[in-house]
Amino acid sequence: MKTPTKTIALTISVAALALAGGSAALAQTSDRTKADANGDGQVTLAEMQTQQAAMFARMDANSDGVIDAADRTARQATRFAAMDADSDGEVTRAEMQAAGEARRAQRQARQQERMAERREKMAERGAARFARLDTDNSGGLSQAEMNAPREARADRGERGDRAERRGKRGDRMGRMGRGGRGGRAMGGMMLRMADTDKDGAINRAEFDDAIAMRFARVDADGNGAITTEERQAARTQMRTQMRERMQQRRAGQAQQ
Repeated sequence: MKTPTKTIALTISVAALALAGGSAALAQTSDRTKADANGDGQVTLAEMQTQQAAMFARMDANSDGVIDAADRTARQATRFAAMDADSDGEVTRAEMQAAGEARRAQRQARQQERMAERREKMAERGAARFARLDTDNSGGLSQAEMNAPREARADRGERGDRAERRGKRGDRMGRMGRGGRGGRAMGGMMLRMADTDKDGAINRAEFDDAIAMRFARVDADGNGAITTEERQAARTQMRTQMRERMQQRRAGQAQQ
């Protein structure tokens, strides 16, 4: 029996987004990606699959080895049970409000954790930048040392170009972060790629195959490890493809 397209989108869109997230992780330029378990600056297929296996296990709510409509039902039942504090089979208004407050508290805790991580990274980047500027290793910066990077950029004529690139990147990433068309398009593309037998479910083999396929595309030299340079190249290619799709969509809209 054919599974309606709408049902497929509802039941395994989470898996599609997870796969899209895995692709984005491969394309990160930082050496400190979560996938890089041993911190050597390279991501192997085994490291990537280990990271994604944990994600698959979370989505496979009933642990049957397949992400499908049954998992969606299981997640709904789990959420209902968490809200139904007295386990009487009904959720009162007070229980609903309590659940909402608990979710808000969890979000705030996660936000604070992310902010702490960002502050730590900013401090590390600041220390590294200071060390680069302090060319004589005196522990302090002279005016000449502080002005040197600005003068170097001016000589290369990079300041304007770099600001323009930052602005364009911010616009694109902002649209993706808000769940815009870019994110949905990527999720849909990964969904179609992963669900190879088109049965409306993603099993572990399909999931792993999709990750391996994405890994192979980023691993340009085919040596089984993705370097910082390869991640940068993949990120650039991803942005280029997104820009081309946006331009094609706009051209199509203009013709209508």
